[in-house]
Amino acid sequence: MTEVNTPSRPPGPGGWTRFVTARPRLSLLVALVLTALAVLAGSGVGDRLGGGGWEDPDAQSTYATSALEREFPDSQPNFLLLVDAGEASVDDPAVAAEARRLAERLAGEEGVAGVGSYWQSRSPALRAEDGHEALIAARITGEENEASKTLERIAPEFRGTHGPLDVRLGGIVSVRHDMQTTIQEDLLRAELIALPVTLVLLVMVFGSAIAALLPLGVGIVAILGTNAVLRGLTEFTDVSVFALNLTTALGLGLAIDYALFIVRRFREELADGADPLTAVGTTLRTAGRTVLFSSLTVAVSLAAMLLFPQYFLRSFAYAGIAVVVLAAAAALILLPAALLLLGHRVNSLDLRRALRRGTRRRPPGSEGRAWARLADLVMRRAPFFALATTAVLVLLGLPFLGVKFGTADDRQLPSTAESHVVQQHIRDGFPGSPGGGLEVLAEGRATQAQYTAYKQRITELPDVLRVEGPLVNGDAAYFTVLPDGEAVDEPAQRLVDEIRATDAPFDTSVTGTAAVLVDSKAAIAEQLPWAAAFIAVVTLILVFLLTGSVLIPLQAILLNALSLTAMFGAVVWVFQDGNLSGLLGFTSPGSIETTLPVLMFCVAFGLSMDYGVFLLSRIKEEYDRTGDHEEAIRHGLQRTGGLITAAAVILAVVMIAIGTSRVTNTKMLGLGIALAVLMDAMVVRSLLVPAVMRLTGKATWWSPPALRKLHTHIGITESPGNATPPAPEPQETPTPQHT
Repeated sequence: MTEVNTPSRPPGPGGWTRFVTARPRLSLLVALVLTALAVLAGSGVGDRLGGGGWEDPDAQSTYATSALEREFPDSQPNFLLLVDAGEASVDDPAVAAEARRLAERLAGEEGVAGVGSYWQSRSPALRAEDGHEALIAARITGEENEASKTLERIAPEFRGTHGPLDVRLGGIVSVRHDMQTTIQEDLLRAELIALPVTLVLLVMVFGSAIAALLPLGVGIVAILGTNAVLRGLTEFTDVSVFALNLTTALGLGLAIDYALFIVRRFREELADGADPLTAVGTTLRTAGRTVLFSSLTVAVSLAAMLLFPQYFLRSFAYAGIAVVVLAAAAALILLPAALLLLGHRVNSLDLRRALRRGTRRRPPGSEGRAWARLADLVMRRAPFFALATTAVLVLLGLPFLGVKFGTADDRQLPSTAESHVVQQHIRDGFPGSPGGGLEVLAEGRATQAQYTAYKQRITELPDVLRVEGPLVNGDAAYFTVLPDGEAVDEPAQRLVDEIRATDAPFDTSVTGTAAVLVDSKAAIAEQLPWAAAFIAVVTLILVFLLTGSVLIPLQAILLNALSLTAMFGAVVWVFQDGNLSGLLGFTSPGSIETTLPVLMFCVAFGLSMDYGVFLLSRIKEEYDRTGDHEEAIRHGLQRTGGLITAAAVILAVVMIAIGTSRVTNTKMLGLGIALAVLMDAMVVRSLLVPAVMRLTGKATWWSPPALRKLHTHIGITESPGNATPPAPEPQETPTPQHT
């Protein structure tokens, strides 16, 4: 709460300071025990996570899938054996005999149903056009994790050479299993890359090895705690394996951000002569409040994903909110306790001392002066910088106008992954889309003549290669419609709508890969305005509580959104259009998975607000102290420019490490967020925000009297003591700051 008060002496430790510093050793011991328990609770979490989650559980396609699984368990194969006869024909008697034996063995496996093959049905869709390959199709029953365990059990028995045949495994179950395994392997490699590089960068920022280790400790606590939370959530709901990547990225990134600001402020207070307890108290009242506020803004952006029905998106909300809360808690509870115990030893082990030998020391404050000069330049040429940076950001975002939405398939995997190889063979060499057709469920009593008439109407639709069926079970029947093209291209998606619009004397519902995509796009389009409104409204409220201004919250939202244009443009230009695919090592499917832009927006917007809060809080603090608008902008950029840039570079390193993944969606997420973070810190915070605030002048701080009065009672301030209103002469002595 903001009060008008002229303190007669420096404020003593507040209630929160007394709480976190009362028994620092006990606090750290309890944290150590809880972290050890989190390691045990979170062990094996990756094995319990799912590889899907892109479906809308309330969609027509989801209902049809469940009904078909119940009424016709053989209708939807999710496991394929690609049988290669080499130079022989698949119709060769020896090849056919061995293939039938394989199919019989597969049918006898527990957890496998609906085994069929080309040699049984003679369906041309199951025979390659060159005659040297054919398919055995089956359904592995059970939920995702159960199906994955079944696959692990039977795969060694069927993969490899069988007489004259060479067999490889494909299908949805194989793709998801390969994706899950690859993500876990890549995540371990990303952590091995990110941790040492981050430590080196932190040493470069702090100099002291002790100070550099503290942010890493906070990050490790946040990551291990979030893994335990995700493990607990798997007992109640589905969680995507992709959420592990966000846990590592945000766990390290945000923990380092928060710890950077707290440790830097603590060291500043020590340098100004404060004792450790007083330094911790001032740090918590200043940087601590900003960290708390920042964590709220990030959590709000991530919480918006809970509004979407797909558990893929909801999983990122679970992981993101948990890691933000734990990172903030560790930074605001454990870190102050550690700083109090360390005291002046936080500056120990200065590893930069050797590098400084023989070189002229940089004058104190030179980095801050450089940022101050940049602020002066931007404000002198404010119209130019505002227009130029806006034009560049808009230009970089133009490729997103050509975005095409698709679904995640085997092309997310490396080109050498077995399931990718199998699915590519099917796309290139088989007619239609085996395993990727549309299933039409018909419910209600009907005659054979009615089924035949309906089948004829479907056959006459554009882009239909062939209609098979119906297979009838009581009052239910189903047809299989093979599109004339790829399973999820634009014609296949149009075909879904056309089939659903076709008249029938019974109830119909359509499922299949294209139908799931159509329903997923519709669900996202329906919830997207609500999610955007939720983020906008809560962000407006939070930034108003921080600044007391009506205009600054609007500026924050618009400039944050503008900072993301480069990310979205790059995503389409690189990952959809395939530019740099050879350099980055991925196969472009020609589309962007439907949920990825939503995920990337929520994460990047939250991180952008994170840096925006750090900058605005220092500008607001100086404006409250002096009432000088331009000096406040200059001071804010001088005090936070270097720190925000350092934090952004470190977070970008973590995201780039995530972006080394062999799974395209994860690569897109990591590299895209890294680009957004760097653009936000180096372009938007350094150039666009100061320029726009200079153009709006003192009107930047305007608010109606009623809102001003409200802010006086419930607003948030970051000043060391009680805030004072803007005045020509400061009413209190500010705590000295250092860059």
